Amino acid sequence: MIEIAANNPKLKSWVEVPANSDFPIQNLPFGIFKKEGVKRVGVAIGEKVLDLAGLQNHGLFDGMGLPDGIFDKEYLNDFMNLGKPTARKVRDRVSELLQEGNEELKNHYALQSVLNDMDKVKMCLPVQVGDYTDFYSSEQHAFNVGSMFRDPDNALMPNWKHIPVGYHGRASSIIESGVPIHRPKGQQKPNEDEPPVFGPCKLLDFELEMAFITCGQNQLGDSISTEEAENHIFGMVLFNDWSARDIQKWEYVPLGPFLAKNFASSISPWIVTLDALEPFRIPGPKQDPEVLPYLKYEDNKHFDIDLEVAIQPEDSEEKVVGNSNFKYMYWNMAQQLAHQTVNGCNIKTGDMYGSGTISGPDASQFGSMLEISWKGTKPVSMPDGSERKFIQDGDTVIMRGHGKKDGVRIGFGEVSTKVLPAK
Repeated sequence: MIEIAANNPKLKSWVEVPANSDFPIQNLPFGIFKKEGVKRVGVAIGEKVLDLAGLQNHGLFDGMGLPDGIFDKEYLNDFMNLGKPTARKVRDRVSELLQEGNEELKNHYALQSVLNDMDKVKMCLPVQVGDYTDFYSSEQHAFNVGSMFRDPDNALMPNWKHIPVGYHGRASSIIESGVPIHRPKGQQKPNEDEPPVFGPCKLLDFELEMAFITCGQNQLGDSISTEEAENHIFGMVLFNDWSARDIQKWEYVPLGPFLAKNFASSISPWIVTLDALEPFRIPGPKQDPEVLPYLKYEDNKHFDIDLEVAIQPEDSEEKVVGNSNFKYMYWNMAQQLAHQTVNGCNIKTGDMYGSGTISGPDASQFGSMLEISWKGTKPVSMPDGSERKFIQDGDTVIMRGHGKKDGVRIGFGEVSTKVLPAK
């Protein structure tokens, strides 16, 4: 494990951080916030957003070699493109400024203008996403789906334990938390003996995922090894990859999902760096059969991050319907990126890679309504007395995630999305 000064569990901040906050001084995730109509780069600390553009303008990053105006941006891409070593220096400097006993920023005349209440600014999409890949890397999820639509003895397809299965999706409809979506429309075939019909999706579902975002790039024709992969992984967000199950069932042969997936994917607004997640590294599962050499890796590349998903019906309280953990991944991020590029595919800063639905071995740990309700055969009761097999109009789906170790909680905030009726 890499020793990173900003991760020291003994650090305290002079900024008040509530108990069980996702954003202690050991986290310091990056995001884009809007204040008075202007977007800038910020860092979360407790219930505050620290304006990095303001810090730079007041000379608090002097001597670090940062380009002028690097934090006066609508997206994080330009900053991320400077590379992880630069991001680490910035995070270390912010940690230093926020540490208990450091008066440099605390007593600065500009403090009130650079430290903003989180509930008084608007969080925005943190990156301009160029390309998007969705993987299918949780063994329990793949087993559950295969058991439903084939049989338990043939649940996993023959290639599943040999390659990190994935597909290239669209980037245009990746949205930040708080942006509502409309129920998608498309073709469905509810009766096998009758022609397809067109209309609003009837089996709308969430997928509890995480996503990593890349920085830097490789040249077309060059691959990235599992050893090099994390040099290109800037950080992670929570990821709700919405799915229209009835549309998907009719359209996915032979090329896979299309309209069933491209209407929206929702992400949390704060990018938690891989540096901040360093304490939560754990060994991965034994991969059997043995993987090909380009997918082999050393050290711990899986992460212990607790996840939960809740449904909140309109005018009602929420109910947690699933608890999972990022450790339930069969294929890790380094393997996913190595596989994506082994054929010479080039990546760019701001590309996003979904993990695929993350389901644990217990029914309480499933990561989609398809699994939780087992294709609609096991409805889930809501606090208002209603039941859910899939997501209804007016429902808000909320996902949260955090790691906890040595008394320090590193969280992602939440991704919350309300479903509106089809247009």
